[in-house]
Amino acid sequence: MTSKPQQLNPVLKLGLDLGPLLLFFFANARFGIFVATATFMVAVLVAMVVSYVLTRHLPIMAIVTAIIVLVFGGLTLVLHNDTFIKVKPTIIYALFGGVLLGGLVFNKPLLGTVLDSMFQLTEAGWRKLTLRWALFFLALAVLNEVVWRTTSTDVWVDFKVFGVVPLTFLFGALQVPLLKKYAAEPAE
Repeated sequence: MTSKPQQLNPVLKLGLDLGPLLLFFFANARFGIFVATATFMVAVLVAMVVSYVLTRHLPIMAIVTAIIVLVFGGLTLVLHNDTFIKVKPTIIYALFGGVLLGGLVFNKPLLGTVLDSMFQLTEAGWRKLTLRWALFFLALAVLNEVVWRTTSTDVWVDFKVFGVVPLTFLFGALQVPLLKKYAAEPAE
């Protein structure tokens, strides 16, 4: 008999998700991109450990993100080249967008697997929501490329915190009508 993983308090989950990014922002402002990168790497690992200790479960997206953070953060530090940490979000967003689109091609709306405990949607609802998030992630990948290639490192870091985070929350909020329209009736 398998049990569902324990869910984190939403405020704590938000803190664990955004905490490393906020630490990255503050470390960059005070000490520069290389200290910020090291801080981000440690913070991501700490957030994962805390999440695992509290839930005895790690979501696949968190694991993939952490691996990419460690690889590209490590390359940034070892090669002393900030290009790697700047490309990291592009790779993560493109990977998530591509995986979600790939799931749709194979008739598997993967977002439903990730978010099933949060929302109950019809199959059509999961397909539409998955497509929207896939396209959003791909748009974020392109936007990240434009920003890091055309602005300073400090502006790019600000964009990560004050651009991507609000855009993601706004995009998520704009999905509420879809969630309501395609809500599945709970099983009796």
